[in-house]
Amino acid sequence: MAGTGRRRCKKMRSLREIMEESTSVPTGQPLLKESELDLPNELLEKILSQLNLRDNIRASAVCIRWNTVATSVRVADKAPWVMLPPKSGDFYEFYDPSERQRHFLELPELRGSRFSYAKDGWLLMYKPKTNGIFFFCPYTRELIELPNLRLTYQIAAFSASPKCPSCVIFTVKHVSPTVVSVSTCHPGATQWTTINYQTTHPFYSSIRNKIVFCKDLFYCLSLCGRVGVYNPEDNTWAVLSAPPPRFPENFILGGEWLRGKFMAEHNGDIFFIHTSAEKPSIFKLDQLNAVWVEMGILGGMTFFVNFLCSHVRTDLLGKMRNSIYFPKARFHGKRCVSYSFDNGRYYPLNQNRDWSGLEPYRSIWIEAPEDLSAFLQR
Repeated sequence: MAGTGRRRCKKMRSLREIMEESTSVPTGQPLLKESELDLPNELLEKILSQLNLRDNIRASAVCIRWNTVATSVRVADKAPWVMLPPKSGDFYEFYDPSERQRHFLELPELRGSRFSYAKDGWLLMYKPKTNGIFFFCPYTRELIELPNLRLTYQIAAFSASPKCPSCVIFTVKHVSPTVVSVSTCHPGATQWTTINYQTTHPFYSSIRNKIVFCKDLFYCLSLCGRVGVYNPEDNTWAVLSAPPPRFPENFILGGEWLRGKFMAEHNGDIFFIHTSAEKPSIFKLDQLNAVWVEMGILGGMTFFVNFLCSHVRTDLLGKMRNSIYFPKARFHGKRCVSYSFDNGRYYPLNQNRDWSGLEPYRSIWIEAPEDLSAFLQR
């Protein structure tokens, strides 16, 4: 039996190396017999299809039959793509960081507009000259107009696809340090609803604020590091008592603080990403104790950060795990700038703290398309 177990371990070792996951069997515990795991294929497929990528890979090391079934139902996340506006013309660039491929779409519908937010494959666009705001899906070319609203030094975000009945568009700006103005809208509305709120803690807005939607609430990271929370269900606003994350003693709040901070959400958690030090830092919001807690390990998460909106993936294959990806390509667009927490370095080298070339509206992460037939490659 022990010999059979060792032979099976050898057969599975190549899979573990490819997936770069540790699925080794503990010493002295041989693999189970096929007869001990004799579940019907249909039931086994149903069970294994419910597992995340990490657990699926572990299950595939149980025996040859489980490996076959687990591989057949394995689903890995797709990395988002970076979308970049053209310097002239209407051809927008889409960069796939996993394949290191550049794709192009001609989108005259976006002429004269700039990025504001992206979620569920949809863009929220703003036209500064006319104050026009609209949704646009670059893959289906569908466009949904919204009432005009002047966006000066604030950004806007939305909760879900505009096809969803619960979709809410949200923006906030400060009137004074203790008064904010919240404007909301939904697809099909003829005007925006604006309400002023008194705040207990100072809140300052700017184009470098960050907004995420998490558990039916909008979270907005302000210029000074405070987090405001808006509940669209009951139209309430509050500023959390949690102070800004603690940084190294030699770090001075200034221009780097403005350029190097990001916020993301995943599975109900709020994350703060700070990249202005030699090594990026990631904090998770402890909402119960109102404090930011620095994360020592990422647990397989990958962050795709951007000034306007950031994304998180947990089930990516290969070396993209435990990393931060930035919306800046090097070597003629053949490589995205990233930081690996496993290796403790930037790729390419000497890219840390290089934010001078990033403008807030010059790039955005968006979900990868299902169909590439409409794209041009260069």
